[in-house]
Amino acid sequence: KISFGEANDSNLCINCHQGRESKLSVDSAISAAGVGDDETSESLRFRNPHYFAAGATLFGADAMGAYMYDSKEYDGKDAHVQGFDTCSGCHDAHALSVNVESCVVCHPVVQTEADIRLIRITTGDFDGDGDETEGLAGEIDTLTEKLFAAIQAYATENELPAIAYDAHRYPYWFADLNENGVVDGDDTGYATWTPRLLKAAYNYQWTLKDPGAFAHNGTFMIQVLYDSIQDIGGDLTGMVRPAVIAP
Repeated sequence: KISFGEANDSNLCINCHQGRESKLSVDSAISAAGVGDDETSESLRFRNPHYFAAGATLFGADAMGAYMYDSKEYDGKDAHVQGFDTCSGCHDAHALSVNVESCVVCHPVVQTEADIRLIRITTGDFDGDGDETEGLAGEIDTLTEKLFAAIQAYATENELPAIAYDAHRYPYWFADLNENGVVDGDDTGYATWTPRLLKAAYNYQWTLKDPGAFAHNGTFMIQVLYDSIQDIGGDLTGMVRPAVIAP
C-alpha cells in the first residue's frame, strides 16, 4: 500500500489524487483484447486516468499510475528534501496553492508560483531542443508535444483513422474526420485503438492532467514520455532519457 507513513496528513490528499486507472488496468484491458501491439480491437477503449493524479506521479514506479513499459526501469517516489517530500510540505492544505516562500531558500529563481516551472534539479537536454538550462517543466512540455506528433504519425503510418485530441471535451480522443488536426463538431470519439496507441495516448493524457508533474516527479515523467515516444516510433534524435535514481 502506498502512503507517506503513519499519521501523515498527506495520506488524505492521495485518497483522491491517485488517478482512477493505472498500468495494471491498461495491461488488463489489452490482455482481454487478445491482440498484438499494432492490431486493432473493438473491445479496446481509451482509459482515462482522471485529473490531478499528483500523488501517483509523486510515487512514480511505486504507484504504477502512468504507463511504464515492461523492459524499462523508472524512478520511484520523488526524493525531495525532508520536509518537502509530501503534499502538505509544499501546498496549502486548503487553498492548494504552493508555499513559494519556502521554495526560495533552495531555489532563488522562484519569486512567484509561476517561477516554479523554472526549477531544474538535474543536467541533460532531455527533449533535444538544445536548451540544457530550462526548467523541467519546459523539458516535459516539449516531450509532450513530440509524443502527440508521434501519436498522429503512428495513426497515419498504420492506416488508422486520423486522431485528434481535445483536453476539454470527453472522450478527449477523436477521429479527425476532415484531417484538419483539430476536433470539430462532427468528429466522433476515437474507437480504432491498438495496444501501442492506447499506451501512448494514456501517458499523454496523464501528463496533461497532472500539470504539476514536473515538480511532483519530473524525471519519472520524462522517462515515461521518452519511452512512449520510443515505443510508438517517434524520432528520439537529440533526446536523453534521465538515469534512474537508485532507491
